[in-house]
Amino acid sequence: MIQLKAGQNTPLTGDVVRFSAKADVALDISALVVAENLRVLAAEDFVSYNRPRAQGVTLSDGAVAIRLAEVRADATAVLLVVSADSVAPAPSAGLGPVTAELFENDVVAAEFAITPLAGETALICLEVYRRGTGWKLRAVGQGYAGGLAQLLTAHGVEVDGAQENAASATPQAGAGSAAARPDGQDTISGPRAQDLRAGEPVQVEVAHGLDRLWMIFEDAARSAAALISARDYAAQRLDHELSAAVSDPTTRNTPAAEAARQAAHRRSDELIAIAEGNHHRDSEHLIRELADADRLLPPSLASWESPAWEGPPAASNGIRLGELHAIERGPLRVPYCVPVPLHRPLWIDTESSSAAAPIVGALLARLLAADPDRRVRVDMIDLTGAFRGLVGPLTPVLNGPPVTDHTDISARLQALVDAAELAELAYEGGVFTPPVEHRVLLAADFPHGYQASDAQRIGSLMVRGDLIGLSTMIVGSDESDSGDPVVATLSQACRHLPTIDGTPLFDPWTGSPWQLELDLLPREPERQARYLRVNH
Repeated sequence: MIQLKAGQNTPLTGDVVRFSAKADVALDISALVVAENLRVLAAEDFVSYNRPRAQGVTLSDGAVAIRLAEVRADATAVLLVVSADSVAPAPSAGLGPVTAELFENDVVAAEFAITPLAGETALICLEVYRRGTGWKLRAVGQGYAGGLAQLLTAHGVEVDGAQENAASATPQAGAGSAAARPDGQDTISGPRAQDLRAGEPVQVEVAHGLDRLWMIFEDAARSAAALISARDYAAQRLDHELSAAVSDPTTRNTPAAEAARQAAHRRSDELIAIAEGNHHRDSEHLIRELADADRLLPPSLASWESPAWEGPPAASNGIRLGELHAIERGPLRVPYCVPVPLHRPLWIDTESSSAAAPIVGALLARLLAADPDRRVRVDMIDLTGAFRGLVGPLTPVLNGPPVTDHTDISARLQALVDAAELAELAYEGGVFTPPVEHRVLLAADFPHGYQASDAQRIGSLMVRGDLIGLSTMIVGSDESDSGDPVVATLSQACRHLPTIDGTPLFDPWTGSPWQLELDLLPREPERQARYLRVNH
């Protein structure tokens, strides 16, 4: 049996799982069958004592049983919930400590101890969620001081009347979920439930390759957070127990005090060993999952060694930027990916454009591969000639010669602005048609050599560029603190890719630090030609 920490996840191997919970107060147990946005899709997706059955999910004898193979195909997860018993007196201090248990084929597989701190009267204890053709379990522990009514509303269920009237709960259309996955800068929304085809979970998840990789990233982030939390707890407990052992001056140098100190160190080592073992198990599972996915992902999201680069072109909804890792947390390396077109520009932080050339080459190769069915047109501003080596392979898609003279920058940018403004007029007039091209702007050496009006033009393209299918990349030093407010605002609005070792990125779910190693385009001409293949 596994003792889970908040955020930790583990694979499920049984065909049937059963959830139960115990506390010092009377509990009601329920479940929510949800889509990727963590919202229910139908009335029967809320399983409670008033509606005890859904497809594959049953509530009986104070426990929720899930037959995994029978859960509706368009569901992403089942949230397992406890709340204060609606017919018992309301607990004045909330639920208090709750122990959630999950059984696989009638054997206890995992236990999660939760101690609400703010008087919560409803909790999402566990999440059983899909991963490829299998299922996993995540410890959640999210509490709701507003009770079950607040929890249900946050997950798309409209509750009529008092909290106890759960029988009248129905799906609520429209509004976004307050409990949806974090909405930070680097969070990617998953495929819409109506896009998922029944009976084809593997093909669907690979077709939405970006979402699959972000799900793996989330699993890695939560496992990392559980390890960090366990290490911190072990250190705090050790410090407390060592302080207690020497608190009495009359006994601090006795054999009993020394034995207490040794026992404290042993307990700390045991706690850390368990946490590291759990994290190692999680990482090994994710490494295998990534290896399996890499053989099926489209080229723009796959590793350079993937057979996808040798096969026929395949469209994708994202591109891979590099790999995230943390040396102190083991060998796991997670692909870091973003959606395309790049509605939020990429800013490569560097003092030298030539040093960033292999990074830019890799990004261009992946942008070309992401949308093979549309013509790609690349506008390149390269005042220092840093990307001269890329011009040959990219000639078929270049929208004119690269701009190498600063006096030509404004005209090139204005042409893109004019095209975006015409598309905006068409949109407002109701005659807009989706762009048939994927436009790419590479603005290197920014802001040196650019006029003040050029920064405004790039800012305008950030707002309207999606109307012409534009992806923008900027190469230059970070200008977020620039004295020019236009340049500073532009820099702050971009997604920055650090090129200096030791600059951490923080995941949007737990805030754990990661190091980003950006992909580099190989320098061998034959390999460059293979990755920068142009089919237009």
